[in-house]
Amino acid sequence: MTLNKVFVNIDARAVEHNVAAIRRLLAGKTRLWAVVKSNAYGHGLVAFSKLADKYGVDGFCVDSVVEGEKLRKEGIKKPILVLGPTFKPLLESAAKNKITITVSSFDGLAELSQSRFRPEFHLKIDTGMHRQGFYPEELPRAITIIKNSKFLPAGRHGKIENCLKGAYTHFASAKDINYPAFTEGQFRIFQKAVSLLDKAGYKQITKHAAATGGTLVNPKYHLDAVRVGIGLYGLWPSPELMTQFPKIKLRPVLSWQAIVSEVKNLKPGDFVGYDLVERVSKKTKMAIVPVGYWHGIPRALSGIGEVLISGKRCRILGRVSMDLISVDATGVKCVRGSRVTLIGRQRGEEINAYEIARKLGASYYELLTRINPLTERRVV
Repeated sequence: MTLNKVFVNIDARAVEHNVAAIRRLLAGKTRLWAVVKSNAYGHGLVAFSKLADKYGVDGFCVDSVVEGEKLRKEGIKKPILVLGPTFKPLLESAAKNKITITVSSFDGLAELSQSRFRPEFHLKIDTGMHRQGFYPEELPRAITIIKNSKFLPAGRHGKIENCLKGAYTHFASAKDINYPAFTEGQFRIFQKAVSLLDKAGYKQITKHAAATGGTLVNPKYHLDAVRVGIGLYGLWPSPELMTQFPKIKLRPVLSWQAIVSEVKNLKPGDFVGYDLVERVSKKTKMAIVPVGYWHGIPRALSGIGEVLISGKRCRILGRVSMDLISVDATGVKCVRGSRVTLIGRQRGEEINAYEIARKLGASYYELLTRINPLTERRVV
């Protein structure tokens, strides 16, 4: 029996398979960057990144310099690009650890210009997502600042243009195959921005636009690199894409497990859990599972969520508590220490992230990233 009552398994063979499956879609010159931000979408930043590194990705995308530092300390030597904002106090660490940052605003450009540290950076172009990024009409001004800004790195004069290594955009809805026009429009805008950069003398910088959705739907979006997140974890950006590309097989990497801590019997009429929201109408065998909303089980699954015990579906009874759930195990073989599958496959039955998200009316991205980062991730 496991010593931990809750844990996440990371399937190394699935990571290897998914890296190879995505790689087969790319031309030889296109680099494959693994998006491992937000604790690798709940899969464990270090555990997953080491596997992705082993199986041949070309670089990593993180949310922050702090995540990048962690990968460097764990021995990751390949390129790391920070997708989120980087503020001035972290420019020194980015430079020292060879972590590439994103510059997406004039304020960020000013901070970089005024700093004596010079991490490499990519420009983010806002082509319609309307989050981070320079508007295309702002690009000439940004280029002028980059060309004219000088600073004193390590006691010598230099220009920040020597640190400009890439430019990219992000598609707002590439996974929506029913409305390709918006993505195509974003791509055209980005191509115009690239043309401006080329004319300014930056032809050799890395250009990239596609995340998983863009990588799957059209090879012309691949450019110099693709930033693949959800696909490497064995999931699809949307169920529609899964049916559109049946020849592409992805394998889920994560399974979420717990163990039964107690089994007890309820009489007809007994209430279960907080607020008396559920009352059993018949004799019920109940299993207690030491996992709750602190671990990442959404409270909204109260009364409707299910787990697997001995390959059988067991419904959550009553409220999801902070550290415990109660499930209906009537007719199911289980004892203290029995394995419980929260996400994954058990004896031919499966509960997956798509299914849980549908019940919640939520995103499976959100579900996975909210698995508590303190929960042990095991490579199996």
